Amino acid sequence: MCPVNRDTDAAVAPFSMVKQLVPEELWTIVEPLLPPEPPKPNGGRPRVSNRAALAGIIYVLKSGIPWGMLPRGLGFGSGVTCWKRLRDWQKAGVWRRLHRVLLDELGKTRASLDSASVPAKRGVQGPVPIL
Repeated sequence: MCPVNRDTDAAVAPFSMVKQLVPEELWTIVEPLLPPEPPKPNGGRPRVSNRAALAGIIYVLKSGIPWGMLPRGLGFGSGVTCWKRLRDWQKAGVWRRLHRVLLDELGKTRASLDSASVPAKRGVQGPVPIL
């Protein structure tokens, strides 16, 4: 059930959180990079929108919660749905292409992160291999 906005007596949709995490400017960059929706010859459930799934992915990665604890009431779909979409987009090369597009927009050829911008996980002894 959606909360009620007393000023307008209308239901406040969870889509507002989707728009917060994936603003229009970001969505216009990401959407063309996503693969087309796979066909459903036998019908089935309606698919969670790509924008909502991306917002769920961002929510999990920013908050650090496990995928299985993603609250369905936020409008992102289930944690499993978001995780599968992340996996599928990784296989399709979406993140590599997005990285390139964003670097091109910034006019750069490389970008890097360090511990000043992304904290290291505690308890890790030594370097972690990148697969």
